[in-house]
Amino acid sequence: MRLQKKSNLFAIAMLFVFSSLMQAQQLYIGANYHPHDDKNPDKIQHDIDLMKDAGFNVVRMGHLAWDSYEPSEGEFDFEWFDEVMDKMHEAGIKVILDIAIRPAPLWLHHKYPSISITDENGNVQYPNHRYMEDIGDPYYQKYALRFTDAMSKHYADHPALLAFGIDNESGDGRISFSETARQRFIAWLKIKYETIDNVNSAWATQRWSRRLNQWDEIGFPPGIGSNDMPEKMLDFRRFISDEINTLLFNVLDVVHANAPNAYTNTNAWYFSWMKYFDYAPIAYSGKMTHQGEGFYPGPSLITNWGVMNTAFGITRIQFESTTPFWCNEFTTMTAVPNSIRKSAYASLMYGNQMVCAWTWQSMWAGEEQYLEGMLDWDGIPNRQYDEYKQIASEFKKIEKFFPYKLQAEVGLAFSFPSQIASKYFPEQHDSQIQACWDMFYWRNMDSRMVEIKQSTLNYKLLFVPGVAVMDAFSANKIRDFVKNGGTVVMTSNSAIVDTTGQVFATTRPGRLNDVFGIRLGSFEETEVMNEISRKGYTGKKLKFSYKGKAVDTESARFDLIDLKGAKTLGTLTSLDKDYPIMTVNKFGKGQAIYVGLPAKGEVLGDLLDDLIDELGIRKGPQVPSGVMARQIDEKHFLYLNVSGEPKEIQMPGKSRSLLFEKDYSGYFKIAPYEPEFIEVK
Repeated sequence: MRLQKKSNLFAIAMLFVFSSLMQAQQLYIGANYHPHDDKNPDKIQHDIDLMKDAGFNVVRMGHLAWDSYEPSEGEFDFEWFDEVMDKMHEAGIKVILDIAIRPAPLWLHHKYPSISITDENGNVQYPNHRYMEDIGDPYYQKYALRFTDAMSKHYADHPALLAFGIDNESGDGRISFSETARQRFIAWLKIKYETIDNVNSAWATQRWSRRLNQWDEIGFPPGIGSNDMPEKMLDFRRFISDEINTLLFNVLDVVHANAPNAYTNTNAWYFSWMKYFDYAPIAYSGKMTHQGEGFYPGPSLITNWGVMNTAFGITRIQFESTTPFWCNEFTTMTAVPNSIRKSAYASLMYGNQMVCAWTWQSMWAGEEQYLEGMLDWDGIPNRQYDEYKQIASEFKKIEKFFPYKLQAEVGLAFSFPSQIASKYFPEQHDSQIQACWDMFYWRNMDSRMVEIKQSTLNYKLLFVPGVAVMDAFSANKIRDFVKNGGTVVMTSNSAIVDTTGQVFATTRPGRLNDVFGIRLGSFEETEVMNEISRKGYTGKKLKFSYKGKAVDTESARFDLIDLKGAKTLGTLTSLDKDYPIMTVNKFGKGQAIYVGLPAKGEVLGDLLDDLIDELGIRKGPQVPSGVMARQIDEKHFLYLNVSGEPKEIQMPGKSRSLLFEKDYSGYFKIAPYEPEFIEVK
């Protein structure tokens, strides 16, 4: 059995390598297309002709459309869609074919009512919206895998097939609080804890007289928005996450068995507020050959927060995968002219290989009928179509140099249980990771999201931003990383609780206090401490000083740090006295830096610049503020002016624009919101 498992993993790894080699020097551009809205062959052919004329080479089809292929139980209808696939192949357009296991058809809800969502009050919800099925329900999973089997077998060898899509937005949709879900939760707990006494210990049921005497006394947490019983909540969300991953892995296994040569992809919105789950097991498994997301930066041309947030989405989904990323949904809607093109070039700098518009046509009905596509409701192409056509034309000029391969020497530690546990803190784990990521965005540098337990930690610098839950295995990996010469920066709300979600009764940061050479005592609330501020500060405002340079920042809390061998790097200077807040401790061949504030650029920026120089971390291209840039290879550079002013780029010697076919000498200018791709002579 072990040999078979190793053989399967080797085969998947080889597919991974094959995928990278075969898709090098190519960019995909196209649209999400919904032929099940209108099965008119003449219209479909006309649409395909327009796609071909625009230079499109990919479409994504099939998602959210289970009952278009199985209108009633066991009655599969593929004939109409076969013709669509054939026409795409004739036009030279590749297809991502989503296996639409969600939402489930109404006939399945009718046959097995247990798959319908039960809310926190015990009320069964009618499936009026998408994603209204309890995906852990065994009846649902049986039929979802049967549909997967039929779909993947039927289209496994179709020449138009590029990849199978594995579900869509798996983190979206409601959590079910049904009795069948409760019984599954109990079964999951029995496997994890074995005895009810172990559950009592993990959940601290001595508090509030909540001791469990038998398994059937276990109920759900009070609600996913509640602060009560954090230990139970942490286990409940782990249980939900495991059920989602079990389904996704089962679907992937069926697809790989039926279509071993097909790639796999998903729109992995795992961080949806509704059903946030742990995507790291999928990302590290090698079974999802191309991670993906919907790239929706909003309609603005002049602001960049939307682009930053969606680019951060790429990083948090990609983790350490080395195959190209696919943005299998990309904004159209009311995006300001040229903003889609701007976003497309920005995405290339984070390893994206695909710009697939959502959506081809403005939809005729349903909840998204007012979202504008590339074709208006009457089928006439609009300005978004023209903009995508321009992107396709320009991408063709430069695609042999892409997709870009990240060269990150910095890791940003992600922890799913810490995101759940950090709900009880003023700053959630996610926001701290993004604050760290933002610093590298502004410096045009690569960084990688890492899951410590699964990563080799092959980085010069590791940020541990608000990783609240610290297990022994992760702590030992951090310890070894520093001991062997690495530098780690940990911020507040890290290593606070053990794997059960209970605060460490030992010296914090838990399991790592000796590595950091400190003892964390309690924390202080800034607003009340500012009653005795020497500078008259109020609210959450603080003054932070690093190497004599003082900056203002804000934080709801700050840690009280006792030095136990560490040295002070930075202090808070606006309160009743100076407080050490940034410390460094030599440990083995490396160093451990602790910051008793949440991760923020104004606090960490100067430290980061010093560490970049000290550790010899590769810097990004030197460009004026307002320009995104990456060095693609030895002779090629991609630039994007995301500001409203022309920007001058110094480039020694002669160079040439491969986008605009211009020669430069010494320098060149980039117009506002315009890209440039340069070859150095």
